[in-house]
Amino acid sequence: MTTSSDPVPDPVSVDVVLPCLDEAAALPWVLERIPPGWRALVVDNGSTDGSARIAQALGARVVHEERRGFGAACHAGLTAATADLVCFCDCDASLDPADLAPFVREVAAGTADLVLGRRRPQTRGAWPPHARAGNLALTRLLRRRTGLRLHDLGPLRAARRESLLALGLTDRRSGYPLEMVVRAADAGWRIAEHDVPYRPRTGASKVTGTWRGTWQAVRDMSRVLNETGTVTDKGVRA
Repeated sequence: MTTSSDPVPDPVSVDVVLPCLDEAAALPWVLERIPPGWRALVVDNGSTDGSARIAQALGARVVHEERRGFGAACHAGLTAATADLVCFCDCDASLDPADLAPFVREVAAGTADLVLGRRRPQTRGAWPPHARAGNLALTRLLRRRTGLRLHDLGPLRAARRESLLALGLTDRRSGYPLEMVVRAADAGWRIAEHDVPYRPRTGASKVTGTWRGTWQAVRDMSRVLNETGTVTDKGVRA
């Protein structure tokens, strides 16, 4: 059994994509938790609170993406990355990037092609009921579409950079995380899911903190499912 404190074997290089929109308060904690030797790519998606300046001062590489949207920010980070492996993590301090270390080891060892974090709330307020309900509905639709028995479509994940680029992801809104999973399943990837702690975010949420934001995310992801074909019988290895 591996833990987040175990080293990632050399010579694997790792970039962590951190989509960012007004996360000045959370950035110091998030960047401090990036494992040694990894590179943080903070993708500024139009922040007005000085997030880009703070990230740069703390040693992160800052990528600017003018087109608004979670998927736009994530994909800008992916295309800017140069490492062997690319991880994704929210930039609001709800998830600890140090928890990605076991994910990276699994991908580097070749036992999984995509590793996802299953969010486990640490407090009652960490995951609002409407957001959790939306996530549950989407994972059930995903199971019908792909056969994958996943429990979450959370943002904490790791995979090989070249393989991710080869998926040809096109969504630039909230459907991006789901499209990644669907296309990976269709390509026959081995997909694993592991529990990770989920904390109350720092600052106001742009998506899951409101019914409107959650509904928009569910609508975006439902559209992705409708656009990516029919059911397959591929499974998941956890």
